[in-house]
Amino acid sequence: MALKLENKRQIVAEVNEVASKAYAAVSAEYKGLSVAEMTKLRVAARENNVYLRVVRNTLARRAVEGTDFACMANTLTGPLVLAFSLEDPGSAARVIKDFAKDNKKLVVKAVSIGGQVLPAEAIEKLAKMPTYDQSISMLMSVIKAPIQKLVRTLAEPHAKLVRTIAAVRDQKQAA
Repeated sequence: MALKLENKRQIVAEVNEVASKAYAAVSAEYKGLSVAEMTKLRVAARENNVYLRVVRNTLARRAVEGTDFACMANTLTGPLVLAFSLEDPGSAARVIKDFAKDNKKLVVKAVSIGGQVLPAEAIEKLAKMPTYDQSISMLMSVIKAPIQKLVRTLAEPHAKLVRTIAAVRDQKQAA
């Protein structure tokens, strides 16, 4: 079914708005996937706050113009699904990677983050990136470690004194 010019403009505007807010993007070829499989992919994307859209390549090229993902324009060929990470940089990569494990017909074509296009193999690294909450917890543990060590060091002389007195008491009771 042919799209009317107004519908095309809406699609381009919508994808451009999402791309301007996104942290990372993944393009994957979905050729051969059934409707049920695509529905599963869409559900997984929605659960992980990933914008997933099948867009004509010419419209996708126009939509990514003026965003960090303009560098992907040359890789947009064939039947592609675009996934944009809206929460953290690795969320789209995790969704596509996990889905591609079970469905070999979904083939990653390009990954983009920070205005650079990366090869399809880079999806592994991007998928392993920690989420926002994981990053915060890692940072907090690094900040908290020196304080914990200081507290243990300050408490150790008292604890050693208590252990020594307890050992002397036990020795006198045994005699």
